[in-house]
Amino acid sequence: MKYGSSLFRISVVFCVLTSMAFATMPDSAQQSKSASAFETGVYQNLFTEWLGIPETLVQAKLDSIYHQLFFGDDKTQRIYYPVGNDMAYIEDVQFQDVRTEGMSYGLMIAVQMNKRNEFDRLWKWMKIYMQHQTGPQKTYFAWQCKPDGTIIDQSTASDGEEWTAMALLFASARWGTDTGMYNYRAEAQAILDNMLHKETAPENDGSATNLFNTKEHQVVFVPNKDASGFTDPSYHLPHFYELWARWAKHDAQFWHDAASVSRKVFQQSANRVTGLAPDYSHFDGTPASTPWSNGTKNFQYDAWRVAANAAMDFSWFAKDTEEVTLSNRIQQFFYSEGIKSYGSVYTLEGKKLASDHSTGLVAMNAVASLASTNDHRQAFVEELWNTPIPAGKYRYYDGILYFLGMLEVSGHFRIYDPMTHSSK
Repeated sequence: MKYGSSLFRISVVFCVLTSMAFATMPDSAQQSKSASAFETGVYQNLFTEWLGIPETLVQAKLDSIYHQLFFGDDKTQRIYYPVGNDMAYIEDVQFQDVRTEGMSYGLMIAVQMNKRNEFDRLWKWMKIYMQHQTGPQKTYFAWQCKPDGTIIDQSTASDGEEWTAMALLFASARWGTDTGMYNYRAEAQAILDNMLHKETAPENDGSATNLFNTKEHQVVFVPNKDASGFTDPSYHLPHFYELWARWAKHDAQFWHDAASVSRKVFQQSANRVTGLAPDYSHFDGTPASTPWSNGTKNFQYDAWRVAANAAMDFSWFAKDTEEVTLSNRIQQFFYSEGIKSYGSVYTLEGKKLASDHSTGLVAMNAVASLASTNDHRQAFVEELWNTPIPAGKYRYYDGILYFLGMLEVSGHFRIYDPMTHSSK
């Protein structure tokens, strides 16, 4: 493997310096909740603030994650696969397919890590193979393709559209405006407009819906007639909508209102004791099930992300202290289940349905520490730091959530303003 020897040396340094840092760990972790990152431009690095780990070591770890997931061993480590001289895809190696979820997360990781080459490769593959150029779903992306670009499912996963638009806006801020498909801001604006105005688009025959229910101000599960009558709590990204309200050329009031509604959805959908949300919910927050997917009334793989979404919103904007309460509930529940051994799937009331201890959930629970105030929040950050980079069969979802979680907890997941071309 190209990076094998250097990664081994980095790992040795991690072990030595981490031990030194933990030996001097403060008795209690104090976190300021007084000001938002958007207001101050200051992003908390919980690894340095709470665990005493030097920023240089944090950056080295982020670099090692990047190299393993993007350039590691083809069969056991990487999820990023180049195609020709100017394209690449993120593969769900378990199912051997390419999903807008992973592609959009890959775009976000690339822009946060300032990796324009990898960003542009992913974006070109996505634009060419996944985005509908004609027909009722024009501008939407097909959510699932084969690695050769053949579309498996024409329908759209709403979270992929949201993360793609946000990543493109950040790219515009970091790297400026180019032409064609690399005019990142124009591409983002087209996606945002399509989200709210698909139903009146001239090419639509009535089969496609808006990505957001404009009456409820909520993102829908899939923007078609069969799956637009409910939502997915983990698709709610109020911290993104706050930025779109400021940066989008149209619909500012809608995005402002959607941010407020999404914060309420977190509270309405989560259990009042455990803090666990279902995979799918009705617009009033009650759990929803579908005929094609079992268990969606439970806390499972999609719902892992609710903790991170709520905490990131609070970290960036600090507009709703109920997100602090929710973060505390989630962490209290998982701490009571055993911080090193809790399961991955539960009923909302807390009955364990799957015992595997998944890295992706470890990462999302650590991100909750950006908002939580409970006595165990530092332990979740320490668990993430000590968790190895995912490899093997499940490295796609676990790995990509792990990487996002590491960026978020370390303060390296930042707002890049396309209006000023600067970091907020």
